[in-house]
Order: sequence, then structure tokens, then C-alpha cells
Amino acid sequence: MKSLRRLSYLTLALACLHLVFGAIVRISGSGMGCGENWPKCYGHWFPPFTQPTLVIEWTHRLLAALLTTAVVALAATALTRRREPGVGGAGGVARTTLLAAVVVVVTAAFGAITVFLGNVWYATVVHWLLAATLLAALAAAVIRTGGLGGTSARRERGSARAARGATAAAALALLTVLLGGMTAKIPGANVACQGFPLCSGSLLPAFPAQHVQMTHRVLAYLLFFHVLGLTIGMTRRGEAPIVLRTVRIAFGLVLLQVVIAATMVELHLPAELRSLHQATGVALWLTLFVLAYLARIAAGARDGGRGARTARESGIGNRESKKAVEATSVEAVSEAEPEAGVVRRAGVRRAAATAVVEVAPVVEVAPAAEPAAEPAPTPAVPEAPPAPAPKPPAPTIAVIVARGAES
Repeated sequence: MKSLRRLSYLTLALACLHLVFGAIVRISGSGMGCGENWPKCYGHWFPPFTQPTLVIEWTHRLLAALLTTAVVALAATALTRRREPGVGGAGGVARTTLLAAVVVVVTAAFGAITVFLGNVWYATVVHWLLAATLLAALAAAVIRTGGLGGTSARRERGSARAARGATAAAALALLTVLLGGMTAKIPGANVACQGFPLCSGSLLPAFPAQHVQMTHRVLAYLLFFHVLGLTIGMTRRGEAPIVLRTVRIAFGLVLLQVVIAATMVELHLPAELRSLHQATGVALWLTLFVLAYLARIAAGARDGGRGARTARESGIGNRESKKAVEATSVEAVSEAEPEAGVVRRAGVRRAAATAVVEVAPVVEVAPAAEPAAEPAPTPAVPEAPPAPAPKPPAPTIAVIVARGAES
């Protein structure tokens, strides 16, 4: 599992680098740096690197090739070790790596479609969405190998409320980052709103380009306050320590993102800050996805622990019921004849075993009622022995004399 974890970490780092470099391609206008050729660049695998846009686009494609190779290698390694614990089956790392392999192929194919469509904004946004999905799949693979706090989340206990809040935060972060990509790609949207936090001093924008950027800002504000509320609420409730650490990191990133955005707008959108803004957005999306995943695991661990305790209590109740039934059977046999007692004991024991089997599926077993005390048997009154026969009277002297005279 350790080798899979290291390979998952490496692939995830490569995916992050590729995604950030894709933002640089978009910000620098290098999306068509290799012309309308794909996968080659102007008909060559290694074209003359004379233009900056060509170098940026070619490097982006090189990273995409390396990432595809790494994801396929990760999936193949997981499949060959699928019989190991935690690799195959439900909840195993093999399924997430297979998902990542499918997504990386689809992302590469859509990258070609984006080039053939002339790098239009909607194709770019879909391409970025697929890349973000790939990032999430690889993060899930790392967590299932025990990395990024996955091992701690399985040992700790969380709540379903924290899982729901974290999932909402991750969804909101993904939507905000997608709107950021639209703002950067739609002509005029990135410079439509001057000033911060309002749009050119107005809360309600007037132009379509301003609507795009203001929608992105509103989502960013909502995300900030939502993550702030999550941090406060999870701290008060005493959620799992790994979940608390992750939500605090997420709040630090969203706060940093707001500062970078305000500085970027006030300095009239320098390319360096725009790239940093995009990189921080990627890190924020990844952190909130990890938070949602860890919170979900911790909540499942709590439910599983409760289920295990209920099962144990049920087993104890079954054993107590069995003992009570067997005790009743022994008392019944002790009062019967030896020949009938053997037959009755065997029958009662079979009935007790059947009763326990029927009770086993029940989650909660009521304590067995004690057997009612049987009335004490009335001792038999022994019959009086028969009266002895009366003894004959002793012969008198006259009788003896008379008998002697007769003789």
C-alpha cells in the first residue's frame, strides 16, 4: 500500500502542476501557440522554440503526456494488486484510479477538441472542469491509500452535519473557480469591474461582461462566509481533529484568495498575480474536496461504530436469552423421570437453539424475562403402615392345669 500511496501522491502533484500551467496558458493567451495542430506542434514533436506562446503551449502538452502516463501506470499497478486489502472492491483505491484513467483520456481528447474549435471560452471551461474532476479523483485515490489524512479519518469520529457542510463548500468552490475561468476567458470580463469589492463603485453591474465578473465575486463572497461558518461551527462541535485541521487550512486559503484578488484588481491585473490567483483557486478546490471526503469518512466511522455497538449488544442479549432458556430446561428435566428427561432435554435444547437463531437478526433484544417460579411440589404424605396382628393372650394357670389333665 505504501508504494501505491507514493505513486498516488506523485500523480496528484503532477496533476496540480498541469492544471496550474493550463491557467498560465489561458492567461498568457498561448492556447493557440501550436496552431491548429494536435498532438504535434506545427507538424513537429519538437518544433523550434522561437516564440514564448509556443513554448508555453508545448510545455503544457508535455505535462499532459506525462500526467496521462502516470495515471495509466497508477491504475495498472492498482489492478495488479487488487487482491490486497484496501486495493480492490468497494472503497478500494483501484476503482478511483480507473476513474482517473478514464477522465484523463477524456480530458486529453477534449483538449484536442478545444484546439480544433479555436480555443473558445465554453470549450475551455469544459476542459477545465474535466481537469478539476481528474484532480478530485486522484485526491480520492491518495485518501484511500491512507494519505492526506485518510488513515486518521477512519479512526476518528465526525458528524453527518460536517460532511454536508463540507460537500456544499466543495461544490461552491468548484463553481466559483469555473466562473473565474469564464471571467478570464470571455473578452473584456476580466477588466469589466474596477475597484473592490464593488464593481466600479456599483453593486448592480450594467454590462454583460460586468455580470460575469460580479457573479464570480458574489460566489467568492459566499464561499468565504460559508467556510468561515464551517470553521466556527466545527470547532464548537468538536469535530474530528483531521477535519478541523483541513477546514482551517481551507479558511486560510480562501482568505488568502480574497487578498490576492483585491490586490490584483487594484494593481490592474498583472499577469503574475493572475497566475497566483488561479493557482490558489486550484489549491482551494483541492482542499475543500479533501475536507468533504474526510468528513464523509469520519461520519461513516461514527455510524459504523454505533452499528458495531448495537450488534454487540444484540449478541449479548442473544446469549442471555439462550442461557435463560437452557436454565429453564434444566429445571424442567430435574423434576421429570430419567427416561423422559433425556428426551425432554434434547427437545428443549433444540428449541433454545432455534429461538436464538430466530432472535439473531434483531438489532435490539429485550432482556429475557425470568421464568415464573413454579409452585413447590406438595410432599407426599407417607401411608401409615398396617397395624400388627393382635398377640394371643398368655395362657393362665388354670388352662395349663386343664391341658395337663387332658393329657
